[in-house]
Amino acid sequence: MKALVTGIAGFVGSHMAEYLLDKNVEVVGTIRNRSRMDHIADIQNKIRLVECELRDPFSVETLIAEERPDFIFHLAAQSFVPTSWNSPVDTIHNNVAGQLNIFEAVRRIGLPTRIQIACSSEEYGHVEPHETPITEDNPLRPLSPYAVSKAAQDYLGYQYYKSYGIHVVRTRTFNHTGPRRGEQFVTSNFAKQIAEIEKGIRPPIVSVGNLQAKRDFTDVRDVVNAYWLALHHAEPGEVYNIASGSCITIQELLDRLLALSSVSIEVVQDPSRMRPSDVEILLGDASKFERQTGWKATIPFDQTLSDLLQYWRERV
Repeated sequence: MKALVTGIAGFVGSHMAEYLLDKNVEVVGTIRNRSRMDHIADIQNKIRLVECELRDPFSVETLIAEERPDFIFHLAAQSFVPTSWNSPVDTIHNNVAGQLNIFEAVRRIGLPTRIQIACSSEEYGHVEPHETPITEDNPLRPLSPYAVSKAAQDYLGYQYYKSYGIHVVRTRTFNHTGPRRGEQFVTSNFAKQIAEIEKGIRPPIVSVGNLQAKRDFTDVRDVVNAYWLALHHAEPGEVYNIASGSCITIQELLDRLLALSSVSIEVVQDPSRMRPSDVEILLGDASKFERQTGWKATIPFDQTLSDLLQYWRERV
């Protein structure tokens, strides 16, 4: 079996590659000339890397025609919500055009490739309190350009399945974190600040944004297992939530990280970290996916946070 992982050098992509290698799957991954390679340094000699601009249809079709993958895990994206406010056109173009080119290449070549697309809980956007935990039937009310781009990816997956029979599984993953998470994301940002304070290279102050938002966190290593199961047991054309089924406030997340350190640290709100609009609560119901695939989140969140903090302690 051969799998193509787009964005293989990224946070989820690197974990996905390691998971696939453990399954004895041949792994091909897309990178760009500015991709950071440290996430895949330990496995680089076990995978094949191809420089490919996913927004270029010719490059994508050439890649897929040459590799003819059995599976595609489409993980490449502009995935940071605040960036989408600063550059909405780039976010939507990057996320939608790349996926569209993959679909078109598979369609034109006529491959039976199974494709998993990484959609997002951010698509749900504004959620009323009585609508939690959120099921796949909940209305989509996206509150950021990023969320709109993911909703477009989501519906394109449905359309290409219905129109052309492309084997697409749509996964709406709720917040996920763990070692290698980008430092701009809240869990990793807090962990890096704490590690820098412990090393004495930062004053004992953690800068924060909105601490009242509630989020459902899953370990990235559970998430890549879910993506693998999605292409083996989930129904093509369907959409599935991937979530732990429990949520905490960002305040509680920060408190748990601070409890892992013996340093006395002050918490200060930074207005620049506040978003124009924020999703108040994202709590997912993954029972549909669990029934279909047998998947369950297994890694305790405290273990995830401990591993993440240790990751930054080794790097700052």
